[in-house]
Amino acid sequence: QVQLVESGGGLVQPGGSLRLSCSASGSIFSINVMGWYRQGPGKERELVATITNGGSTNYANSVKGRFTISRDNAKNTRYLQMNSLKPEDTAVYYCYCNLNQQRGWQLTSSDYWGQGTQVTVSS
Repeated sequence: QVQLVESGGGLVQPGGSLRLSCSASGSIFSINVMGWYRQGPGKERELVATITNGGSTNYANSVKGRFTISRDNAKNTRYLQMNSLKPEDTAVYYCYCNLNQQRGWQLTSSDYWGQGTQVTVSS
């Protein structure tokens, strides 16, 4: 079993900052990619930012220059620093992880999701 534990959401005024964190634990051989997706009211879930085990990053155009994803491989933890927040950033943010698990002599790749954390940007 694998658990993704998120923290760091909350209410912030426009222009403010928040930092999300997501820690993976359990039966993990290695992590391929980890990051965040978000789902705003009445919208589909969308990519926010991801980072590979090698450090390559991918950002949604709407957050480039404002959000920064980083990692602590030793702790299987990823961080999302969100600056210059806008009301349109309001959403539930879900941690996502694609990882490898060893099953006997095989490695299998699986996707896991966190429980979601609410980010509200409002004055």
